[in-house]
Amino acid sequence: MISNHDLQELVQRWLPHQRWFAGKGRRGTVALRPLAPMGSAATLWIAEVVYAGGDREWYLLPLSEHGDPVSSLEHVLLGTAASEDGEPRYIYDALHDKDVTPQWLIGIRDPADRPPLRFQRLGEVEDIPVDEPSLVLTGEQSNTSLKYGDIAILKVFRRLQPGTNPDVEIGAALSARGARHVPRLLGAVTADLDGEPYAIAMLQEYMTTATDGWELAKTSVRDLFAEADLHAEEAGGDFAGEAQRLGAAVAEVHADLADAFGVFPAEGLRARAEAMSARLDSAIEVVPQLADVAPGLRRIYGQFAEAASEVQLQRIHGDLHLGQALRTSQRWVLIDFEGEPMAALSDRVRPDSPLRDVAGMLRSFDYAGHHRAIEAGFEPQLAYRAREWTERNSDAFCAGYAEVAGTDPRVHDIPLRAFEADKAVYEAVYEARNRPSWLAIPLGSLTRLADPESVK
Repeated sequence: MISNHDLQELVQRWLPHQRWFAGKGRRGTVALRPLAPMGSAATLWIAEVVYAGGDREWYLLPLSEHGDPVSSLEHVLLGTAASEDGEPRYIYDALHDKDVTPQWLIGIRDPADRPPLRFQRLGEVEDIPVDEPSLVLTGEQSNTSLKYGDIAILKVFRRLQPGTNPDVEIGAALSARGARHVPRLLGAVTADLDGEPYAIAMLQEYMTTATDGWELAKTSVRDLFAEADLHAEEAGGDFAGEAQRLGAAVAEVHADLADAFGVFPAEGLRARAEAMSARLDSAIEVVPQLADVAPGLRRIYGQFAEAASEVQLQRIHGDLHLGQALRTSQRWVLIDFEGEPMAALSDRVRPDSPLRDVAGMLRSFDYAGHHRAIEAGFEPQLAYRAREWTERNSDAFCAGYAEVAGTDPRVHDIPLRAFEADKAVYEAVYEARNRPSWLAIPLGSLTRLADPESVK
């Protein structure tokens, strides 16, 4: 075994380079504590990061230790350190270590009392593919997911927060009801720490033949732009039919959530509106161009504060966009019910308006329609066609939603507009910091949303 101090130094250097680490660019120190063994070759560690201002975050680190280098794990090597006998030990991210990863599924298949870990199986024994090889999926920003064959996917939560994780809670409730448009939850792993539960991982069915909505939408836009003389409804890759089916799926999930967790009258809309205005004030400091549309946005927020009769509250997805929707050969499926990953857990489980999810999807259609126009120089003709594609598919989505919900979400113009604007303000800050060339997408939408002449 190597010393905790040496391991801590390796983690301190390695942690800031991980995609799921939220503290990039902040000064802080790392302290490690062992959580539990994971088989004979690995240990689950908790890294407590304490920042200069006193803020703290906990991260889950499954680490494996080897006496010799493992070539297949070279890309996830934290480093080497001397053991107590002076021999070098090689430390790897154990979620990539195929000698270790079956232990997660064995624990879920055969639940036992393993304090502080608690394994829970929700599916049948035969649903847990312990003999399938694991593969870490790329592209995830805030967690790490492993696919076991084409049968199940394990999501390991990297940033730990006390309380019931909404993805686990919602997955269990909707799976128990046989909901059609979510993956079945097969199991979960929690840890009892300092008297509170922490979600560690969840196992779901893997959606074979699935493609995410963002990729499908991008293909549709590409096909439209390749046909210079066709309108969106005439292009071979028209997406409107899928957008309509997706709207119906989202409405059905909202109905399932209302059935599982209840519906509540609107409350605190003024406080929510004030929070939107505060986020706008902060955003203007980063994106000064927002000052031009701020009066119109504040007017909308003020109207939203008085719109209690148009808003009902319930559990929602909380971070819905095209990338969170998978199109299988049979249906649309929504995934990742964590809500905004960087938000406090108390905010992520708070009932909210389904219109926030609708607004998130409308913003995603706007991005899908305009991203290729931005990359191509935003020529006037491409800008027109991008807007045409966005409007066509947004309309189709809302029409599909109305088929199931009984009401078109667009009839609640002010609340929907407020949620769209709040999301676009967040996007403007993100683009200014990360993709300045894409800033025109949220700014263009905010100009439209703030225009009083466009209110229905």
